[in-house]
Amino acid sequence: MFHSYEEALNWIHSRLRFGIKPGLTRMEMMMEKLNHPEKQIKTVHIGGTNGKGSTVTYLRNILQQAGLTVGTFTSPYIEQFNERISVNGNPISDEEILALASKLYPIVEEMDKMEIGGPTEFEIITAMSFYYFAYMNTMDIVIYEVGLGGRYDSTNIITPLLSIITSIGLDHTAILGDTYAQIAFEKAGIIKKEVPIIAAVKQKDARDVIVKQAYEMGAPIYLLDKNFAIDEYYTESSVECFSLKSSFSTWINLQITMFGRHQVENATLAVIGAQLLRETYVSINEDHIRKGLLLSKWPGRFEIISENPLVVVDGAHNEEGIEALVDVLVNRYKDKKKKIVFAALSDKKTDKMIHKLDQVATAITFVTFDFPRAAGSSMLYEESNHPLKEQSSDWRKTILYQLENSKADEMLLITGSLYFISEVKTFWNNFKK
Repeated sequence: MFHSYEEALNWIHSRLRFGIKPGLTRMEMMMEKLNHPEKQIKTVHIGGTNGKGSTVTYLRNILQQAGLTVGTFTSPYIEQFNERISVNGNPISDEEILALASKLYPIVEEMDKMEIGGPTEFEIITAMSFYYFAYMNTMDIVIYEVGLGGRYDSTNIITPLLSIITSIGLDHTAILGDTYAQIAFEKAGIIKKEVPIIAAVKQKDARDVIVKQAYEMGAPIYLLDKNFAIDEYYTESSVECFSLKSSFSTWINLQITMFGRHQVENATLAVIGAQLLRETYVSINEDHIRKGLLLSKWPGRFEIISENPLVVVDGAHNEEGIEALVDVLVNRYKDKKKKIVFAALSDKKTDKMIHKLDQVATAITFVTFDFPRAAGSSMLYEESNHPLKEQSSDWRKTILYQLENSKADEMLLITGSLYFISEVKTFWNNFKK
Protein backbone atom coordinates (compact mmCIF):
# COMPACT_ATOMS: atom_id res chain seq x y z
CA MET A 1 0.00 0.00 0.00
CA PHE A 2 1.53 3.33 1.08
CA HIS A 3 4.70 3.52 3.16
CA SER A 4 4.74 7.22 3.97
CA TYR A 5 2.47 10.22 4.43
CA GLU A 6 4.01 11.88 1.37
CA GLU A 7 3.27 8.84 -0.78
CA ALA A 8 -0.34 8.77 0.41
CA LEU A 9 -0.78 12.50 -0.17
CA ASN A 10 0.66 12.28 -3.68
CA TRP A 11 -1.85 9.56 -4.49
CA ILE A 12 -4.76 11.62 -3.15
CA HIS A 13 -3.68 14.70 -5.12
CA SER A 14 -3.19 12.60 -8.27
CA ARG A 15 -6.96 12.18 -8.32
CA LEU A 16 -7.29 15.86 -9.20
CA ARG A 17 -6.96 14.75 -12.81
CA PHE A 18 -10.56 13.50 -12.62
CA GLY A 19 -11.73 17.06 -11.98
CA ILE A 20 -15.22 17.70 -10.61
CA LYS A 21 -17.79 14.96 -11.24
CA PRO A 22 -21.12 15.90 -9.60
CA GLY A 23 -23.22 13.00 -8.41
CA LEU A 24 -23.54 10.71 -5.40
CA THR A 25 -23.29 7.25 -7.00
CA ARG A 26 -19.55 6.87 -6.40
CA MET A 27 -19.88 8.10 -2.81
CA GLU A 28 -22.70 5.64 -2.16
CA MET A 29 -20.61 2.77 -3.51
CA MET A 30 -17.64 3.72 -1.33
CA MET A 31 -19.90 3.99 1.72
CA GLU A 32 -21.29 0.52 1.08
CA LYS A 33 -17.78 -0.92 0.85
CA LEU A 34 -16.81 0.87 4.08
CA ASN A 35 -19.87 -0.43 6.00
CA HIS A 36 -21.75 2.89 5.82
CA PRO A 37 -19.77 5.09 8.21
CA GLU A 38 -21.94 8.10 7.25
CA LYS A 39 -24.83 6.48 9.15
CA GLN A 40 -22.80 6.12 12.35
CA ILE A 41 -22.19 9.81 13.10
CA LYS A 42 -24.26 12.79 14.24
CA THR A 43 -23.72 15.68 11.87
CA VAL A 44 -24.49 19.29 10.97
CA HIS A 45 -24.40 20.21 7.28
CA ILE A 46 -23.35 23.73 6.20
CA GLY A 47 -23.67 24.97 2.62
CA GLY A 48 -23.75 28.33 0.87
CA THR A 49 -21.60 30.49 -1.37
CA ASN A 50 -19.63 32.47 1.23
CA GLY A 51 -19.29 32.15 5.00
CA LYS A 52 -19.35 28.37 5.31
CA GLY A 53 -15.95 28.06 6.97
CA SER A 54 -16.58 30.92 9.39
CA THR A 55 -19.96 29.47 10.38
CA VAL A 56 -18.30 26.09 10.93
CA THR A 57 -15.76 27.61 13.31
CA TYR A 58 -18.36 29.65 15.26
CA LEU A 59 -20.53 26.59 15.80
CA ARG A 60 -17.57 24.35 16.55
CA ASN A 61 -16.28 26.67 19.25
CA ILE A 62 -19.70 26.99 20.86
CA LEU A 63 -20.08 23.21 20.99
CA GLN A 64 -16.54 22.79 22.33
CA GLN A 65 -17.30 25.27 25.11
CA ALA A 66 -20.23 23.01 26.00
CA GLY A 67 -17.77 20.16 26.48
CA LEU A 68 -18.45 18.31 23.24
CA THR A 69 -15.80 16.70 21.06
CA VAL A 70 -16.36 18.17 17.60
CA GLY A 71 -15.09 16.92 14.27
CA THR A 72 -15.01 19.15 11.21
CA PHE A 73 -14.64 18.56 7.49
CA THR A 74 -13.73 21.70 5.54
CA SER A 75 -12.13 22.80 2.28
CA PRO A 76 -9.85 23.99 0.90
CA TYR A 77 -7.02 23.90 3.40
CA ILE A 78 -5.00 27.04 4.17
CA GLU A 79 -1.80 25.88 5.84
CA GLN A 80 -1.84 22.07 5.98
CA PHE A 81 -3.76 19.39 4.05
CA ASN A 82 -4.62 17.55 7.28
CA GLU A 83 -6.73 20.45 8.53
CA ARG A 84 -9.53 19.37 6.19
CA ILE A 85 -10.29 16.64 8.74
CA SER A 86 -9.94 18.11 12.24
CA VAL A 87 -10.87 17.34 15.84
CA ASN A 88 -11.68 20.32 18.07
CA GLY A 89 -9.91 22.53 15.52
CA ASN A 90 -6.73 20.41 15.41
CA PRO A 91 -5.78 18.65 12.15
CA ILE A 92 -5.53 14.88 12.29
CA SER A 93 -2.04 13.35 12.21
CA ASP A 94 0.07 12.32 9.21
CA GLU A 95 -0.17 8.73 10.44
CA GLU A 96 -3.96 8.88 10.41
CA ILE A 97 -3.97 10.28 6.85
CA LEU A 98 -1.66 7.42 5.85
CA ALA A 99 -3.99 4.83 7.43
CA LEU A 100 -7.08 6.36 5.79
CA ALA A 101 -5.49 6.52 2.33
CA SER A 102 -4.40 2.89 2.67
CA LYS A 103 -7.95 1.92 3.60
CA LEU A 104 -9.43 3.69 0.56
CA TYR A 105 -6.79 2.65 -1.99
CA PRO A 106 -8.03 -0.88 -2.82
CA ILE A 107 -11.63 0.37 -3.06
CA VAL A 108 -10.60 3.15 -5.45
CA GLU A 109 -8.50 0.74 -7.52
CA GLU A 110 -11.52 -1.55 -7.86
CA MET A 111 -13.82 1.33 -8.85
CA ASP A 112 -11.32 2.60 -11.43
CA LYS A 113 -11.99 -0.59 -13.41
CA MET A 114 -15.77 -0.23 -13.27
CA GLU A 115 -18.06 1.53 -15.68
CA ILE A 116 -19.01 3.96 -12.91
CA GLY A 117 -15.45 5.30 -12.94
CA GLY A 118 -13.06 6.11 -10.14
CA PRO A 119 -13.76 8.73 -7.46
CA THR A 120 -12.31 12.24 -7.54
CA GLU A 121 -9.88 13.70 -5.00
CA PHE A 122 -12.68 15.41 -3.10
CA GLU A 123 -14.80 12.25 -3.01
CA ILE A 124 -11.87 10.27 -1.59
CA ILE A 125 -11.15 12.87 1.10
CA THR A 126 -14.85 12.99 2.00
CA ALA A 127 -14.98 9.21 2.30
CA MET A 128 -11.84 9.28 4.45
CA SER A 129 -13.52 11.72 6.82
CA PHE A 130 -16.63 9.56 7.21
CA TYR A 131 -14.55 6.49 7.98
CA TYR A 132 -12.33 8.41 10.39
CA PHE A 133 -15.17 9.91 12.44
CA ALA A 134 -17.20 6.68 12.49
CA TYR A 135 -14.56 4.04 13.15
CA MET A 136 -11.19 5.58 14.05
CA ASN A 137 -12.02 8.50 16.35
CA THR A 138 -15.68 8.86 17.29
CA MET A 139 -17.04 12.34 17.94
CA ASP A 140 -20.00 13.78 19.81
CA ILE A 141 -20.86 15.63 16.60
CA VAL A 142 -19.25 16.37 13.21
CA ILE A 143 -19.77 19.55 11.17
CA TYR A 144 -19.58 19.02 7.40
CA GLU A 145 -18.91 21.90 5.04
CA VAL A 146 -20.30 21.44 1.54
CA GLY A 147 -17.61 21.46 -1.13
CA LEU A 148 -19.54 22.68 -4.18
CA GLY A 149 -23.26 23.36 -4.58
CA GLY A 150 -25.10 20.95 -2.34
CA ARG A 151 -27.52 18.68 -4.20
CA TYR A 152 -24.80 16.57 -5.83
CA ASP A 153 -21.95 17.39 -3.45
CA SER A 154 -20.01 14.45 -2.03
CA THR A 155 -21.02 15.36 1.51
CA ASN A 156 -24.74 15.15 0.70
CA ILE A 157 -25.17 11.54 1.72
CA ILE A 158 -25.72 12.42 5.38
CA THR A 159 -28.96 12.96 7.23
CA PRO A 160 -27.88 15.67 9.68
CA LEU A 161 -29.42 16.96 12.88
CA LEU A 162 -29.42 20.40 11.32
CA SER A 163 -28.67 22.10 7.98
CA ILE A 164 -27.45 25.66 7.39
CA ILE A 165 -27.27 27.71 4.18
CA THR A 166 -25.15 30.81 4.70
CA SER A 167 -25.61 32.84 1.52
CA ILE A 168 -26.20 32.70 -2.21
CA GLY A 169 -23.82 34.32 -4.69
CA LEU A 170 -23.01 34.05 -8.38
CA ASP A 171 -20.09 31.65 -8.07
CA HIS A 172 -19.30 28.43 -9.98
CA THR A 173 -21.98 29.49 -12.46
CA ALA A 174 -20.77 27.09 -15.16
CA ILE A 175 -21.73 24.19 -12.87
CA LEU A 176 -24.49 25.54 -10.61
CA GLY A 177 -26.35 27.92 -12.95
CA ASP A 178 -26.11 31.63 -13.66
CA THR A 179 -29.07 32.95 -11.65
CA TYR A 180 -29.58 33.23 -7.88
CA ALA A 181 -32.62 30.95 -8.12
CA GLN A 182 -30.73 28.24 -10.00
CA ILE A 183 -27.84 28.33 -7.53
CA ALA A 184 -30.28 28.34 -4.60
CA PHE A 185 -31.88 25.18 -6.00
CA GLU A 186 -28.51 23.42 -5.89
CA LYS A 187 -27.73 24.70 -2.38
CA ALA A 188 -31.22 23.71 -1.18
CA GLY A 189 -30.39 20.12 -2.11
CA ILE A 190 -28.94 19.66 1.38
CA ILE A 191 -32.39 20.16 2.96
CA LYS A 192 -33.54 16.80 4.31
CA LYS A 193 -36.95 15.51 5.32
CA GLU A 194 -38.05 17.08 8.64
CA VAL A 195 -34.49 18.29 9.40
CA PRO A 196 -34.41 21.97 10.55
CA ILE A 197 -32.82 24.41 8.09
CA ILE A 198 -31.36 27.85 8.96
CA ALA A 199 -30.56 30.35 6.19
CA ALA A 200 -29.18 33.86 5.78
CA VAL A 201 -30.05 34.13 2.09
CA LYS A 202 -30.95 37.69 1.06
CA GLN A 203 -32.14 37.58 -2.57
CA LYS A 204 -35.92 37.08 -2.70
CA ASP A 205 -35.90 34.66 -5.63
CA ALA A 206 -33.20 32.55 -3.97
CA ARG A 207 -34.95 32.64 -0.60
CA ASP A 208 -38.23 31.59 -2.21
CA VAL A 209 -36.54 28.50 -3.69
CA ILE A 210 -35.16 27.51 -0.28
CA VAL A 211 -38.49 28.10 1.49
CA LYS A 212 -40.31 26.00 -1.13
CA GLN A 213 -37.83 23.13 -0.75
CA ALA A 214 -38.11 23.27 3.04
CA TYR A 215 -41.92 23.18 2.80
CA GLU A 216 -41.84 20.20 0.43
CA MET A 217 -39.47 18.33 2.78
CA GLY A 218 -41.46 19.21 5.90
CA ALA A 219 -38.31 20.87 7.28
CA PRO A 220 -38.74 23.62 9.90
CA ILE A 221 -37.05 26.74 8.49
CA TYR A 222 -35.47 29.70 10.29
CA LEU A 223 -34.62 32.74 8.17
CA LEU A 224 -32.41 35.73 8.98
CA ASP A 225 -34.51 38.93 9.18
CA LYS A 226 -37.70 36.91 9.57
CA ASN A 227 -37.33 34.36 12.38
CA PHE A 228 -34.23 35.96 13.89
CA ALA A 229 -32.62 39.37 13.43
CA ILE A 230 -29.45 41.32 14.20
CA ASP A 231 -29.98 44.29 16.49
CA GLU A 232 -27.73 47.06 17.84
CA TYR A 233 -24.75 46.22 15.65
CA TYR A 234 -21.63 48.37 16.15
CA THR A 235 -17.85 48.04 15.95
CA GLU A 236 -15.13 48.54 18.55
CA SER A 237 -11.36 48.51 18.07
CA SER A 238 -10.90 44.75 18.20
CA VAL A 239 -14.42 43.29 18.12
CA GLU A 240 -17.78 43.42 16.37
CA CYS A 241 -20.67 43.82 18.82
CA PHE A 242 -24.30 42.94 18.23
CA SER A 243 -27.49 41.71 19.80
CA LEU A 244 -29.62 38.92 18.39
CA LYS A 245 -33.39 38.60 18.68
CA SER A 246 -35.21 35.39 17.88
CA SER A 247 -38.29 33.40 18.78
CA PHE A 248 -36.07 31.40 21.14
CA SER A 249 -34.43 34.20 23.11
CA THR A 250 -32.68 37.56 22.96
CA TRP A 251 -28.91 37.71 23.31
CA ILE A 252 -27.53 41.14 24.24
CA ASN A 253 -24.01 42.35 23.36
CA LEU A 254 -22.55 39.28 21.69
CA GLN A 255 -18.98 39.82 20.47
CA ILE A 256 -16.80 38.35 17.73
CA THR A 257 -13.22 39.10 16.69
CA MET A 258 -13.67 38.44 12.97
CA PHE A 259 -14.47 41.73 11.23
CA GLY A 260 -17.45 42.66 9.10
CA ARG A 261 -21.24 42.62 9.03
CA HIS A 262 -21.04 39.35 7.06
CA GLN A 263 -19.23 37.72 9.98
CA VAL A 264 -21.95 38.90 12.35
CA GLU A 265 -24.49 37.20 10.10
CA ASN A 266 -22.42 34.00 10.09
CA ALA A 267 -22.24 34.13 13.88
CA THR A 268 -26.03 34.45 14.17
CA LEU A 269 -26.45 31.27 12.14
CA ALA A 270 -24.21 29.46 14.62
CA VAL A 271 -26.11 30.84 17.60
CA ILE A 272 -29.48 29.73 16.23
CA GLY A 273 -27.91 26.41 15.27
CA ALA A 274 -26.63 25.91 18.81
CA GLN A 275 -30.08 26.75 20.16
CA LEU A 276 -31.68 24.09 17.96
CA LEU A 277 -29.01 21.54 18.93
CA ARG A 278 -29.90 22.01 22.60
CA GLU A 279 -32.68 19.48 22.01
CA THR A 280 -29.94 16.87 21.51
CA TYR A 281 -27.15 18.40 23.62
CA VAL A 282 -28.85 19.95 26.65
CA SER A 283 -25.54 21.13 28.13
CA ILE A 284 -25.31 24.09 25.69
CA ASN A 285 -25.97 27.39 27.48
CA GLU A 286 -25.60 31.14 26.89
CA ASP A 287 -22.12 31.28 28.42
CA HIS A 288 -20.92 28.65 25.93
CA ILE A 289 -22.38 30.71 23.09
CA ARG A 290 -20.69 33.92 24.21
CA LYS A 291 -17.28 32.34 24.81
CA GLY A 292 -17.44 30.25 21.64
CA LEU A 293 -18.14 33.27 19.45
CA LEU A 294 -15.40 35.37 21.03
CA LEU A 295 -12.76 32.66 20.66
CA SER A 296 -13.52 31.95 17.00
CA LYS A 297 -10.90 32.64 14.34
CA TRP A 298 -10.72 31.32 10.79
CA PRO A 299 -7.42 31.43 8.87
CA GLY A 300 -7.36 33.39 5.63
CA ARG A 301 -10.49 35.41 6.36
CA PHE A 302 -9.42 39.00 6.99
CA GLU A 303 -6.53 37.59 8.98
CA ILE A 304 -4.04 40.13 10.31
CA ILE A 305 -0.67 38.39 9.94
CA SER A 306 1.40 41.44 10.93
CA GLU A 307 0.57 44.50 13.00
CA ASN A 308 3.65 46.55 12.10
CA PRO A 309 3.64 46.90 9.19
CA LEU A 310 -0.07 46.12 8.93
CA VAL A 311 -0.50 43.09 6.64
CA VAL A 312 -3.83 41.35 6.04
CA VAL A 313 -4.68 38.24 4.03
CA ASP A 314 -8.25 37.62 2.93
CA GLY A 315 -9.59 34.86 0.70
CA ALA A 316 -12.16 37.02 -1.10
CA HIS A 317 -12.57 34.84 -4.18
CA ASN A 318 -15.87 36.03 -5.65
CA GLU A 319 -17.83 39.25 -6.02
CA GLU A 320 -19.76 38.84 -2.77
CA GLY A 321 -16.53 38.13 -0.90
CA ILE A 322 -14.91 41.26 -2.34
CA GLU A 323 -17.96 43.32 -1.35
CA ALA A 324 -17.64 42.11 2.24
CA LEU A 325 -13.89 42.85 2.21
CA VAL A 326 -14.39 46.36 0.84
CA ASP A 327 -17.02 47.01 3.51
CA VAL A 328 -14.50 46.19 6.25
CA LEU A 329 -11.80 48.34 4.61
CA VAL A 330 -14.12 51.34 4.31
CA ASN A 331 -15.53 51.08 7.83
CA ARG A 332 -12.45 50.08 9.80
CA TYR A 333 -9.45 51.39 7.87
CA LYS A 334 -10.53 54.77 6.50
CA ASP A 335 -7.22 56.39 7.45
CA LYS A 336 -4.97 53.74 5.89
CA LYS A 337 -3.63 53.83 2.36
CA LYS A 338 -4.32 50.42 0.88
CA LYS A 339 -1.72 48.60 -1.22
CA ILE A 340 -3.38 45.51 -2.68
CA VAL A 341 -1.91 42.32 -4.15
CA PHE A 342 -4.52 40.26 -5.98
CA ALA A 343 -4.58 36.81 -7.62
CA ALA A 344 -7.52 34.79 -8.88
CA LEU A 345 -8.54 31.64 -10.71
CA SER A 346 -9.17 31.86 -14.44
CA ASP A 347 -12.69 30.42 -14.16
CA LYS A 348 -13.87 33.29 -11.94
CA LYS A 349 -15.66 36.40 -13.17
CA THR A 350 -13.02 38.85 -12.03
CA ASP A 351 -13.96 42.11 -13.78
CA LYS A 352 -16.49 43.25 -11.17
CA MET A 353 -14.23 42.05 -8.35
CA ILE A 354 -11.34 44.12 -9.68
CA HIS A 355 -13.55 47.17 -10.23
CA LYS A 356 -14.53 47.10 -6.55
CA LEU A 357 -10.90 46.76 -5.45
CA ASP A 358 -9.89 49.62 -7.76
CA GLN A 359 -12.23 51.91 -5.82
CA VAL A 360 -10.48 51.40 -2.46
CA ALA A 361 -6.89 50.71 -3.50
CA THR A 362 -4.13 53.30 -3.30
CA ALA A 363 -2.14 51.00 -5.60
CA ILE A 364 -2.85 47.50 -6.86
CA THR A 365 -0.58 44.73 -8.17
CA PHE A 366 -1.91 41.73 -10.05
CA VAL A 367 -0.01 38.47 -9.74
CA THR A 368 -0.30 34.85 -10.77
CA PHE A 369 0.67 31.73 -8.81
CA ASP A 370 1.53 28.09 -9.37
CA PHE A 371 -1.88 26.47 -9.73
CA PRO A 372 -3.45 24.79 -12.79
CA ARG A 373 -6.42 27.18 -12.94
CA ALA A 374 -4.61 30.37 -11.89
CA ALA A 375 -5.39 33.45 -13.98
CA GLY A 376 -2.47 35.18 -15.68
CA SER A 377 -1.41 38.47 -14.13
CA SER A 378 -1.69 40.25 -17.49
CA MET A 379 -5.34 39.25 -17.89
CA LEU A 380 -6.20 40.65 -14.45
CA TYR A 381 -4.13 43.77 -15.14
CA GLU A 382 -6.12 44.51 -18.30
CA GLU A 383 -9.40 44.38 -16.36
CA SER A 384 -8.29 47.11 -13.97
CA ASN A 385 -8.74 50.85 -14.54
CA HIS A 386 -6.60 51.89 -11.58
CA PRO A 387 -4.04 54.65 -12.36
CA LEU A 388 -1.43 52.94 -10.15
CA LYS A 389 -1.69 49.35 -11.30
CA GLU A 390 1.12 46.86 -11.91
CA GLN A 391 1.50 43.21 -12.83
CA SER A 392 4.06 40.65 -11.72
CA SER A 393 4.83 37.00 -12.40
CA ASP A 394 6.60 36.66 -9.04
CA TRP A 395 4.20 37.29 -6.16
CA ARG A 396 6.85 36.55 -3.52
CA LYS A 397 9.11 39.35 -4.77
CA THR A 398 6.08 41.64 -4.95
CA ILE A 399 5.15 41.00 -1.32
CA LEU A 400 8.75 41.45 -0.13
CA TYR A 401 9.08 44.68 -2.09
CA GLN A 402 5.84 46.03 -0.61
CA LEU A 403 6.98 45.11 2.89
CA GLU A 404 10.36 46.81 2.46
CA ASN A 405 8.69 49.99 1.22
CA SER A 406 5.79 50.06 3.66
CA LYS A 407 4.98 53.29 5.51
CA ALA A 408 3.19 53.90 8.78
CA ASP A 409 0.01 55.18 7.12
CA GLU A 410 -0.24 52.18 4.76
CA MET A 411 -1.59 48.64 4.95
CA LEU A 412 -0.78 45.73 2.67
CA LEU A 413 -3.76 43.60 1.68
CA ILE A 414 -3.14 40.25 -0.04
CA THR A 415 -6.38 38.86 -1.41
CA GLY A 416 -8.11 36.67 -3.99
CA SER A 417 -8.19 32.90 -4.42
CA LEU A 418 -8.07 30.79 -1.26
CA TYR A 419 -5.51 28.60 -3.04
CA PHE A 420 -3.34 31.69 -3.42
CA ILE A 421 -3.84 32.64 0.22
CA SER A 422 -2.76 29.12 1.19
CA GLU A 423 0.55 29.61 -0.64
CA VAL A 424 0.99 33.07 0.88
CA LYS A 425 0.48 31.71 4.41
CA THR A 426 3.14 29.03 3.87
CA PHE A 427 5.53 31.65 2.46
CA TRP A 428 4.80 34.03 5.34
CA ASN A 429 5.39 31.40 8.03
CA ASN A 430 8.75 30.52 6.48
CA PHE A 431 9.59 34.22 6.10
CA LYS A 432 8.95 34.84 9.79
CA LYS A 433 11.31 32.02 10.74
